[in-house]
Amino acid sequence: MSEQGSIELPENGAEMDYQEHEKTYEVFLNLFKWGTVGCTVLMIAMAVGFYAGGGLIGGTIAFIILMAISAFFM
Repeated sequence: MSEQGSIELPENGAEMDYQEHEKTYEVFLNLFKWGTVGCTVLMIAMAVGFYAGGGLIGGTIAFIILMAISAFFM
């Protein structure tokens, strides 16, 4: 069998911009974190409004208070 030399692959695009990549990843993590917190708080607020007798006003107040608490601890 014949020996093959090293194969040079063509460059696929420009060099990585690691600083921009890290910024994008940080934004993604923040969106994921706050999206999860927002959905969880919304479910709790809906439970307060529908099942605990809070109604629309009670659920809205619960949502605002829980989001403020989440913002404080994060």
